[in-house]
Amino acid sequence: QVQLVESGGGLVQAGGSLRLSCAASGRTFSSYAMGWFRQAPGKERAFVAVISGSGGSTYYAESVKARFTISRDNARNTLYLQMNSLKPEDTAVYYCAAGSRFRRAGVGDADFGSWGQGTQVTVSS
Repeated sequence: QVQLVESGGGLVQAGGSLRLSCAASGRTFSSYAMGWFRQAPGKERAFVAVISGSGGSTYYAESVKARFTISRDNARNTLYLQMNSLKPEDTAVYYCAAGSRFRRAGVGDADFGSWGQGTQVTVSS
């Protein structure tokens, strides 16, 4: 399994930006599809974005499309989530996750076997 550690969360005003990072251990990072999920208070964890092992394919939840960008640097074993035009409803704990395959339709928790500990993002109005 791969070990994942998120960073970059914090407090930001609505309309602002943040970039989350997820550092992965191991030498096979490029073989994993990587995803971002988030969990708001009182809600279930929800899919945000996913990227293929090569970085050539991505897929986003409708709620973040055109505002968030998922990317990866396989040479640095690092996953990113650039979040722009943040809204109060984006407030959540954000998790990165590693999975064995990339898919779009129906992507969810079950597609990922390794998870980070999460990083808090708070957007004030």
